Amino acid sequence: MNICLAQIQPITGDIAQNIKRHQQFVDKAIAHHADLILFPELSLTGYEPTLAQELALAPDDARLAVFQAQAEAGGITICVGVPTRGEPLPGISLLIFRPQQPRSLYTKQFLHADELPFFTAGPATVGRIGLQNEAALAICYEISVPEHAQAAASSGAKIYLASVAKYARGMGEAYGRLATIAQTHQMTTLLVNCVGLADGELCAGGTAVWQPNGQRLAQLDDRREGLLIFDTKTEVFSTLTG
Repeated sequence: MNICLAQIQPITGDIAQNIKRHQQFVDKAIAHHADLILFPELSLTGYEPTLAQELALAPDDARLAVFQAQAEAGGITICVGVPTRGEPLPGISLLIFRPQQPRSLYTKQFLHADELPFFTAGPATVGRIGLQNEAALAICYEISVPEHAQAAASSGAKIYLASVAKYARGMGEAYGRLATIAQTHQMTTLLVNCVGLADGELCAGGTAVWQPNGQRLAQLDDRREGLLIFDTKTEVFSTLTG
């Protein structure tokens, strides 16, 4: 499976412009024969907890139909980061668009303490995607919860895909966690982060891939938008920046 990680710089609160930017990245992924593209946490709005309630979308929001059209035309699975309407507070979700299938979502089930005033946790489930459902989804803080990776491995997942919004001060720990997850569960692990401002601080990019032995194979830099495309069978990768 060719997985494309989209290191994007969201425009805070501007859903319309972020949709257009996402479409451009999806078009590039299709041109490079990607089977799946994954965006960072809350990529359609920016990671802005204090704005999440007013920016939250319904999963069936008509503005997002453009991604279903791209999925159909390009034969690609698209995972975009969205705050989704919930009770009493929004969820932190990945909306998933697959060819010839209804859209679905995975909602972050393990929240950081700082997120509890702004978000509601999702149901306990393993979010599986991929050509043969071989990949499991994680959203940011979930990579720090051992039970999450264990559940993914126990479900039979061979690939662990983490969508995050992380600052420089959190990247060392995130890298260590994903290397450990890879080695412990013999899963290929991948992380996609954003760049630019998020909740008043700069996100640190560093989108990367780890082999099942825990070795980091490839990564993007900490400042520029770009794509990291990884073939899970051959372990060949390519990067596009700017």
